[in-house]
Amino acid sequence: MAVRQRALATLPSLIRSLRKESSPKPPNQALPSLRRAFSLYDQINLIDNVPDDQLRFQGYTDTGFTVNGVEYEGSLLCVGNLPLSWSPKKFSEITADTLSIFQIVRPIPEILILGCGRYTERVDPELQRFIRSTGMKLEAVDSRNAASTYNILNEEGRIVAAALLPYGVSS
Repeated sequence: MAVRQRALATLPSLIRSLRKESSPKPPNQALPSLRRAFSLYDQINLIDNVPDDQLRFQGYTDTGFTVNGVEYEGSLLCVGNLPLSWSPKKFSEITADTLSIFQIVRPIPEILILGCGRYTERVDPELQRFIRSTGMKLEAVDSRNAASTYNILNEEGRIVAAALLPYGVSS
């Protein structure tokens, strides 16, 4: 008990001495340069160094997309690293039949990014059930964000698919 009381009595003086030893930094000290701190990023630019066999959306218009330097008109279906012409011309034409390729493609993509055109649309529950039955998750967004999301997930090495209507399509 006496040892504990002695320790408790010396604790405040120990704290005071520690406070005196640690001097505060000057208030106007410059922060370290973020450029120097992250210089490794400057040397490894993943976005510009995409492998030739990997799809990358580079642009979009109201009528199509630019993928790996090639301009595509109309809707696109991207499975693996293969862009395919896709038949739907408006959101209401997207059905289980137009996405039936996902019943046979292997490996099954973990996610299908559905580009709805200019605006995000509500996906029919029956179509949602069909997509879930294939083992994929569904993300429905406008086509501009769908292309961007596809790029990010594909660059991460994820198995991803995209079904995109041109950006100019609206309901």
